[in-house]
Amino acid sequence: MILDGFVPFNFNEGVPYVSVTNNGVTFNKSVVMKLDYPRFVQLLINASTQQIAILPCDETALNAVAFFKPKKKNVISVRWNGRDLLNTLQDLTGWDLSKQAFKIEGEFIKDANIVLFDMTKAVSLN
Repeated sequence: MILDGFVPFNFNEGVPYVSVTNNGVTFNKSVVMKLDYPRFVQLLINASTQQIAILPCDETALNAVAFFKPKKKNVISVRWNGRDLLNTLQDLTGWDLSKQAFKIEGEFIKDANIVLFDMTKAVSLN
């Protein structure tokens, strides 16, 4: 058949990004969708390169954290409000989240099934 190997492109997915504000860290629906709606992930931090990564995992993995939970209104995003996480990201980047918020586009690395965010490429939301 002429269309063997073709799959439809999902225009609803979009580019993965994370926003970091004084109120929390929000991963958009593209992060969730590209990682196939993981219930648990590990947040990996590389302090020397100022990068973070989201890696789907089993709930028994070291430092596994709840990620995607279906919501009644079909909202597909994940928000973490932990003050320790926000303080860690501020220390990592030198940001003052009480004065400025940021958006960081992610890179989906299909072979590793991770989304990587380079904090040095953040764009101010203010």
